[in-house]
Amino acid sequence: MAEGYKDPILAIWQEFIAGRSQADAVRPQIVESWRRCIAADVDPDSAIPHRKLDAQSLTRLLREKDQLIKIAKPFMANLYQFVQGSGFVVVLTDENGYIMEMFGDEDTLQNPMTEDFFRGASWHEKEAGTNAIGTALEMAAPIQVSGAEHFCRKHHCLTCSAAPIFDGDRRIIGVLDMSGASHASHLHTLGIVVAAAEAIMAQLSIRRKNQELALVNRRLTNFFNSVSDGVIIVDKREMVIELNPAAKTLFGRDVLGTPVNRLFEHRSAYRGKTITIDEQYSDVEVMVDTREGLCYCLVSCEPVVNEHGTVTGGIIILRPSKQVQNLVNRFGGYSATLQFKDIVGDSAAIRDAIRLATLTATTSSNVLLQGESGTGKEIFAQAIHNLSLQHNGPFIALNCGAIPRELIGSELFGYEEGAFTGAKRGGKPGKFELAAGGTLFLDEVADMPLEQQIAFLRVIQEKKVTRIGGDKTIPVNVRLICATNKNLLQEVEKGTFRQDLYYRLNVMAITIPPLRSRVEDIPLLFTYFLDKLGRDRGCKYHADPEVIECLMRYGWPGNVRELQNVVERADSLAENGCIALWHLPPELFALPAKAFPAAPPAVQVLDSRQKRQKLARDAEKQKIQGLLDTHAGNVSRVAREMGYSRKTLYNKMRVYSIDN
Repeated sequence: MAEGYKDPILAIWQEFIAGRSQADAVRPQIVESWRRCIAADVDPDSAIPHRKLDAQSLTRLLREKDQLIKIAKPFMANLYQFVQGSGFVVVLTDENGYIMEMFGDEDTLQNPMTEDFFRGASWHEKEAGTNAIGTALEMAAPIQVSGAEHFCRKHHCLTCSAAPIFDGDRRIIGVLDMSGASHASHLHTLGIVVAAAEAIMAQLSIRRKNQELALVNRRLTNFFNSVSDGVIIVDKREMVIELNPAAKTLFGRDVLGTPVNRLFEHRSAYRGKTITIDEQYSDVEVMVDTREGLCYCLVSCEPVVNEHGTVTGGIIILRPSKQVQNLVNRFGGYSATLQFKDIVGDSAAIRDAIRLATLTATTSSNVLLQGESGTGKEIFAQAIHNLSLQHNGPFIALNCGAIPRELIGSELFGYEEGAFTGAKRGGKPGKFELAAGGTLFLDEVADMPLEQQIAFLRVIQEKKVTRIGGDKTIPVNVRLICATNKNLLQEVEKGTFRQDLYYRLNVMAITIPPLRSRVEDIPLLFTYFLDKLGRDRGCKYHADPEVIECLMRYGWPGNVRELQNVVERADSLAENGCIALWHLPPELFALPAKAFPAAPPAVQVLDSRQKRQKLARDAEKQKIQGLLDTHAGNVSRVAREMGYSRKTLYNKMRVYSIDN
């Protein structure tokens, strides 16, 4: 200390150490530190050198803090220039008070005042008592400690100013300190140290942000190069300045420096829109000249604007329509194309079924479609979906009877990677997940194994699904439509179908009538299928009247699907667009199949056709006469058994000259 100077804190410190004073006249931060030192059993009169790190620990510390040390050293050097030759030292410690770097005069270690300042020395409060470094760590704030404010007597000759250094999360990562003789204490010293510490933190922030920007840039570059869509970056002049590998492959030529409007010279299909970067838009269909020729692409654009809102460039994303279609086709049953207008029929039975299904479509209730095979249950399911509130969502179809029982669980609920042998890497979503926001159509639901019915019921009740092998529940908002050709109540009685699941599914039950109960629809269906085949094949067909009559007499165990197959067969055999009786399968006639041999050679077609027509008429006449004899002339019963109206039967009796 300077000659004649007496530290006013010294007497208070002595009284405090002796336990005779509470040191009320001393700064609260210093008194609190003294009390912490007493609680930690720090010896105020100890002259033992400070504890230090061993060489291995110090080397590891310096390696871990290398970035902080490199950033802090220039600022420490600037500070030292102001105090060089004065006995002051500038030190940098870690968050535990261990010195990592220091600047001082050559005699620092020999100077009794600064002999405890060396790399690896600990200046934590529990080691060195109250001091600027240790107390700043405890307070997490800057502080200056001078003279007798130090808890240990050997440090009363020092004045120390220290400020903590924080990282981006406000965690202390180090302390910057400047220490020297106590008689040279000045309040401005702390301000200089604080300013230097803030400069170090600012530099750390810049370094951290640069690292974050570099990381973001790497991520964006990886995404840019790996995304399957074509990506084009243009400048404010709308010139191409960069494009990703997918775009390069799509164009098949070097387009750098090309005006973007030249790449899209063909106007878009949407209101003749020209592709620019002046506005944001999504999925605009355009024609693009690619290496494979012109192709439709969906184009989206995101303008890049500066802080003033000025467009400085843009990002254009290209997605070939074929690629989109392939993606959709990868998942079966994603779309529903059929509507109620596609259901052919004018009978009362089919009209009632359509009316009930139409009313049901506008609700969110589960639907159960019942009917024999081939009646068109999936057509009804698609029509209900397209009229429902979920019509913009996916339509996923699954036939429970066509999937092995051990796989139906994974198809419905999905699975996690490694859930079982053969599971795909990364797992696979189930049909419930794929149908989220749309409709899930389960055909032949009666064939679902009992063990899967329990899990199925739980998903319906909770509206959540858990993948096989997983533990995370996934919310699913799905409209459920089930179909069966079996009597579910009978299956419940047999024990093959759960009763509680039956009542969950049977909220809105719709029975689709078999074809034999709506005979009047057969001509409509026949004409519909015939016209459709004619359009597909570029031909026009017509049928002999006897063909329709024959079709209306048949029982149609395969329903509409069987009729469609019969029409396709007849269409394939027809010559000159005329469909006759012999083009139909033999089982459709009353006589045994052997009475209807295969089509004769072309030169004998006309005679053979006439013979077969005569055989068919004779067979029909014999059948009418036989049934009239059997039913004692009851025309109503004969007409009902043959599938005719009374008027049609009377007309045939008149043509065949049959007396009743």
